[in-house]
Amino acid sequence: MPQDPTERRVTVTGVPRRTRRTSGYYRPRTEIDEQTTLGHTYVRSLMRSQLRAAFVVLAVFVLFVGPLPLVFAAMPDGAGLEWAVLGFGVYPPLVLLARWYVRRAERNERDFVRLVEDR
Repeated sequence: MPQDPTERRVTVTGVPRRTRRTSGYYRPRTEIDEQTTLGHTYVRSLMRSQLRAAFVVLAVFVLFVGPLPLVFAAMPDGAGLEWAVLGFGVYPPLVLLARWYVRRAERNERDFVRLVEDR
C-alpha cells in the first residue's frame, strides 16, 4: 500500500548555513567611501584624536623648552653650558616625545581601522 507523500515530509530545522546580507547592513567603510555625514563623523573623530595627541606633545615641549631662555639669562655667561643643555638636556626628551607621539598616532589609527572593519 503506497504512503501518502504528505506523510513522508519531514521538516528539518537548524542553523542556516548561509546568511544573506540585508539592504540595511551597516558598513562604516561604505559610509566613509561614500562621504556621508556618518563617514565624515568617523574621519573627523580620527582627526580629532590625532590632533589631541599633537597638542599634548606641543604643550609638554613648550612647558619644557619655554623656560630655557629665562634659565640661560639667569646663568652667568658660559657659552658652552647653554649648548650642552640644548644638546644633551633637550634632545633626549624631544626624541622621547616624538616616539610617544608616533606610538599614540599608530594606536589611534589601529583603533580606527578596528572600528571601520567589518564585524
